[in-house]
Amino acid sequence: MTHAIRRSIGVATLVLVLSPHVGSAQTYPSQDIHFICAFPAGSGADVLVRYVAEKVRPLAGRPILVENKVGNAGMIAAEYTARAKPDGYTIYVHAASTIAGNMWILKKPPIDAARDIFVAATINRQPFMLAVPAQSPYRSVAELTEGVKKKGDKASYMQSNVTGKVMGELYKLATGVQAIDIPYRTANDSLNDFVSGALDFGMVDPVFALIQEREGRIRNLAVSTAQRMQAVPHLPTMVELGFPSIHITGWFAAMVPSATPRPIIDQINKWFVEVISAAETKQFLNQFGGDPYVTTPDEAQAALLQDIKDWEGYVRTARVEPQG
Repeated sequence: MTHAIRRSIGVATLVLVLSPHVGSAQTYPSQDIHFICAFPAGSGADVLVRYVAEKVRPLAGRPILVENKVGNAGMIAAEYTARAKPDGYTIYVHAASTIAGNMWILKKPPIDAARDIFVAATINRQPFMLAVPAQSPYRSVAELTEGVKKKGDKASYMQSNVTGKVMGELYKLATGVQAIDIPYRTANDSLNDFVSGALDFGMVDPVFALIQEREGRIRNLAVSTAQRMQAVPHLPTMVELGFPSIHITGWFAAMVPSATPRPIIDQINKWFVEVISAAETKQFLNQFGGDPYVTTPDEAQAALLQDIKDWEGYVRTARVEPQG
């Protein structure tokens, strides 16, 4: 064996050692893919995850299994994904905006989102909504504000995640409302209290908000985004109602461990772009308050990094004490 051949073999071996996922990227996918959902089966988030899974399945040519890993404001699922083998078979489908917020609202986040996960694709932009019980006398944000200010600290509002918490505290700060924050594990867990009128209002995700409004249980008054949403153009924004500090946009994405090879990330992005660009998907997202959101992987990751910076400001402005 000549020196040149030995040298070539040595270089090739080094490349394989340094790039252990090269082979898997070339054959991906060759087994079942797992979509990780941070909320229970039957929840609004679960409905979205399963819809996307069903649409991606024929494109991937492999079964897609949905795993529900609930708890710690989505961070149990986030940590599970971040620690998973970076081979494209574990994909966290969740609100990347919530993960960004958790970097500041949790005292000790189990992961560093900027370092440990990568956003392969985006799915939608969505608002949070200020909602009241259907039997509530308040039919506008102005009426709600006037009414709950009179109740002082006997008023209450619900939230079930970081976005709702921050939106609620920003609203209280801007108005002088003293409503007590009532946290719930999921939005669905608050339904009985909403229906009974035990809660004055809630800061809720759009899936819960629109499903329950269609069922006649709650009434939505406004959205959290800076501009009106195509999905719910009749609902005013908090900004246009005189609350310039409340301009929060949630967005769902497909996230993978940060060490996932770029060819696999690009393949995942291709699947999601095809699914999210379909008219059928736009209709599906719109009925739950979301607008389609299509990006490249680099644009998606840049959006996550920007959101992490933005959420530091949201949490500080809302004077929310880190939890845990």
